[in-house]
Amino acid sequence: MTVVDRKQLIIDAATKSFSLFGYKATTMDQVSKIANVGKGTIYTFFVNKEELFKEIVGKLIEDMIKKANSTIDPEKSFSENLHYVLYEILQFRRQHQLMIKLIQEEQEMKTPAVSDMLQEIEDAIVSFISENISIAIKKQYIKQCNPELTAFVAFRLYISLISDWEKHHQPLEKEEIADLFELYFIKGLSKENG
Repeated sequence: MTVVDRKQLIIDAATKSFSLFGYKATTMDQVSKIANVGKGTIYTFFVNKEELFKEIVGKLIEDMIKKANSTIDPEKSFSENLHYVLYEILQFRRQHQLMIKLIQEEQEMKTPAVSDMLQEIEDAIVSFISENISIAIKKQYIKQCNPELTAFVAFRLYISLISDWEKHHQPLEKEEIADLFELYFIKGLSKENG
């Protein structure tokens, strides 16, 4: 087994452990057992659990952004693309086992390391959306605005329409979410309203 294979084996084992038990309950002993390597082997690649966790979350962010980017279609309008990007990101968050566990741990235990990583994930999402909003401004698809603040508001509105609404109401269909997002958000950014 190559060095790269062993490192990936450790990352996969740690991802599994974090996904099943959460960050706080995961130990390097568990990771070594799941990976079937000595604990010393883990420390060859990672200084501590925090560094290993950061590596895994970095890969998760990369995968989420790649998935969101794949939904962008140059033939579609800015608002359609923004809708698809946000929908894809939130679906990723809802379906990815590690994300589910991290959100649960943060809500129940307020683990600082988890809170920090969830903030890093959100910052990456807002940054990605902000870049796309900046492009839309330059191409004059939307009026001038603060891209980062606009991205933050768009992301939060989308979370509210998908997750928060469902807590006490019938879940909205994808088309309903798109229509509401268009009504409450996109129309305000429209050049016609400027």
